[in-house]
Amino acid sequence: MAQKSSKTGRLIVKFLVWRMKNISDNNFLLIIAGLIGVFSGLAAVILKSAVHELMKYLEISLNLFGFNYLYLVYPFIGIILTVIISKYLFREKLGHGITQILYAISKNSSIIRKTGMYSRMVTSAITVGFGGSVGLEAPIVVTGSAIGSNLARLFHLSYKQRTLLLGCGAAGAISAIFNSPVTGVIFAMEVILTEVVISRFIPLLLASVCGQLVSLVLLGDDILFSFKLTDSFQAKETGYYLVFAAICGIVSLYFTRMMYLFEGSIQKIKNDFVRTCIGGISLALIILTFPPLYGEGYTTIKSLLNGTTEEIFLHGFFYWFSDDTISVILFIVLILLVKPIAAAFTIGAGGSGGIFAPSLFMGGLTGYAFSATANTLFGSTLSTSNFTLVGMCGVMSGVLHAPLTAIFLIAEITSGYVLFVPLMLVSAISFSTISYFEKHSIYTKGLIEAGDFIPYDKDRIVLSLIDLKKIIEKDLLVIDPDATLEDLVKLVKKSKRNIFPVVNDRRELKGIVTLDDIREMMFDTDTGKAITIRTIMNQPPASVSTQEKMQSVMSKFEVTQAWNLPVIDDGKYVGFISKSRIFNAYRNKLIRQTAE
Repeated sequence: MAQKSSKTGRLIVKFLVWRMKNISDNNFLLIIAGLIGVFSGLAAVILKSAVHELMKYLEISLNLFGFNYLYLVYPFIGIILTVIISKYLFREKLGHGITQILYAISKNSSIIRKTGMYSRMVTSAITVGFGGSVGLEAPIVVTGSAIGSNLARLFHLSYKQRTLLLGCGAAGAISAIFNSPVTGVIFAMEVILTEVVISRFIPLLLASVCGQLVSLVLLGDDILFSFKLTDSFQAKETGYYLVFAAICGIVSLYFTRMMYLFEGSIQKIKNDFVRTCIGGISLALIILTFPPLYGEGYTTIKSLLNGTTEEIFLHGFFYWFSDDTISVILFIVLILLVKPIAAAFTIGAGGSGGIFAPSLFMGGLTGYAFSATANTLFGSTLSTSNFTLVGMCGVMSGVLHAPLTAIFLIAEITSGYVLFVPLMLVSAISFSTISYFEKHSIYTKGLIEAGDFIPYDKDRIVLSLIDLKKIIEKDLLVIDPDATLEDLVKLVKKSKRNIFPVVNDRRELKGIVTLDDIREMMFDTDTGKAITIRTIMNQPPASVSTQEKMQSVMSKFEVTQAWNLPVIDDGKYVGFISKSRIFNAYRNKLIRQTAE
């Protein structure tokens, strides 16, 4: 095995040498981007096909009408299997996939584990295939991004090139799964990559197009979701769209807050088995009551777009109310209230999936409920299909904080720009509405609060890359608080530093003594025997912990105006950290990033 690995390594080295002589960096990047697009497209096709075949197989047992207890079994089994496979086979923690990509870019040099190229495909296929109330988009984006990251590592590309190819994988995946190349590029730029110069724009285009071509060749028009527009946009309906846009922002805020609340609550359960069981059973009970929450939800949206609302009542308690418009609207509102909880339980309990599809689901139902209510109560003639589609755009824009991605996704999946004006209007207002309450997206909020992601601030980004543990100075000689000045003078002769931490036998820092503190008395032998260190030591102005973020450490230096601060962990002295060491590390990181 070692020989085979060594032989592969030599072949790669030979190829890289040949490549450097015959192919320019830019051309090589384009070739790799195209390959990543192809592989991401293949992954998207495989995942989509596997999930839908699994769902078809399981749904054979479901009754055509009425109540069905299998909704109580399928989601629970899916969560259990996903947790077992992710924990014991892949040995990785799931969660929000896009969040983990952003973390990899910000804190892990855009390196994603090799298992990421297939683990999310397996786990999300099981979670969603068995009815988990989440989407496939985030797992396939993780898969594409992992392909990009690992191909870049294979060919020894730089951090910036690796990040770009990671984005190419995301673009190819989105393009393939929705047959929407423009959306793929915009999603990569708006959500994954914070900065893309125009010269780096071409690889994203190439990867996105290649991803779409693979999907077209293998699936044709059988993509995740599409709809042919039947109604045109009426300018006189603009007032309705303005009100609707604000509602989409509120729904986005509700979805985000409820996701945080319920996902956070279930993740407080430390025992994996208990958390999985509680989350899985809760999800199963919700889906049993509201069958439209089974799986991604695109079937429900298609039913609303096609006007076959009775289909959303199948297999549930409320089938006998499907003929009444008011009942349909109330049922949809109930689903809207419960959907974020179902998605939170799916992910929080250990399932694999994303919030891309749930946000589209919420938007579609919001649009239908709004237009149907206006038509019923006010005698309007609003197009329910148009509002359903525009609602998908509005809520997605708010939840993901990605207005451009939302606009072009709906425009591309409807094969036209007839709704471009209301899409732009609703997307902008919805995004502005939620931004007033939630500054960051559901993907980035947790990372930013933890200091693991700093968008648009190069200084803080470079600072966050510094590992505090690696720059702690441990060469300072310590002295006991009950020692004498004479003992300290002996240490001064040995030490190359001018600070002496005062540490007791329990490794607790009691104070510090500097050369300036003892300069006038250190050569007085009589005084040296009488004075104890305890009487001359000073307290440091502040201390830091190895768990602190560098931004917090620098704030303490700024407030105290100190040049050196002690590092204390769990009450124990670890060492000292200095401004000069931080500045040197910062300079090295900055030089490396600039070079890359």
